[in-house]
Amino acid sequence: MTSTAGSAQEHAKNANRHAKNVAQSEPVKVGARMGIFSYGITHLLIAWLALQVAFGQGNEKADQRGAFQALAEEPFGQVLLWVLVIGFVAVGLWRLELAIWGYSYESDRTTNIRKRAVSAGKVAIFVALAVLAGRTAAGGGGGGSGGQQATAGLLGLPGGQLLVGAVGIGIIVAGGSKIYQGWQKKFVNDMDMPSDRHARMVAERTGQAGFIAKGLAIALVGVLVVIAALQFDPKEAAGLDVALKTLASQPFGPYLLIVVALGLACYGVFCFFDARYHRV
Repeated sequence: MTSTAGSAQEHAKNANRHAKNVAQSEPVKVGARMGIFSYGITHLLIAWLALQVAFGQGNEKADQRGAFQALAEEPFGQVLLWVLVIGFVAVGLWRLELAIWGYSYESDRTTNIRKRAVSAGKVAIFVALAVLAGRTAAGGGGGGSGGQQATAGLLGLPGGQLLVGAVGIGIIVAGGSKIYQGWQKKFVNDMDMPSDRHARMVAERTGQAGFIAKGLAIALVGVLVVIAALQFDPKEAAGLDVALKTLASQPFGPYLLIVVALGLACYGVFCFFDARYHRV
């Protein structure tokens, strides 16, 4: 009996070791960098669509779905979308590895646990991006308004308004955290920054502007979710596209949206630096 238990434990250790080796393999690391680069391209496309909204042009969605659909319409767009899918899957695997086994370069236990939790959340984000890009590449259009359907489901539960309100507040806090990270340049802790002073400055400045702009956009989505809870109306809860278009409809909104769009473009450029210098 003891021998059987010991054998099972040994098999489990071997499986864990094998999985860790695969997750930390060079192909996955290269794929992760490619995925971060792809994330930058996605944000540049979203920034371009947001600028079109600000100037009253175009009917595309100013979010990930709209970005992928815009890319699909270009020559070789579907091929590029499948490349994005591979990159996003690789980033998801890399983030999963970090969530399970932690950050080898982070000595503080509390910080390591927090970063592992963040990485676990990012696994879901990149899996969703991979699915969305894959559906768009296959001609599926990327799906419908899942966020509104989920909100409607929550509102229908006992205490649903409180649940949706709590989700909205959580999104606002996440946006605020992104702004704080940008303001304090926390993102440099996960990067081996370039030694060239000019390149380092560009990476830091685009990171700061990008994190702050993305934080504002995320917080605005959270505000809309809270409004949906207060008004008991799932239609008020929407994603980035509606959030940016809501901003554009406000007094001086187009000018504010231009600033946010430029910030999202900065985040896209920062991702190119991150793809090169992030510790993977």
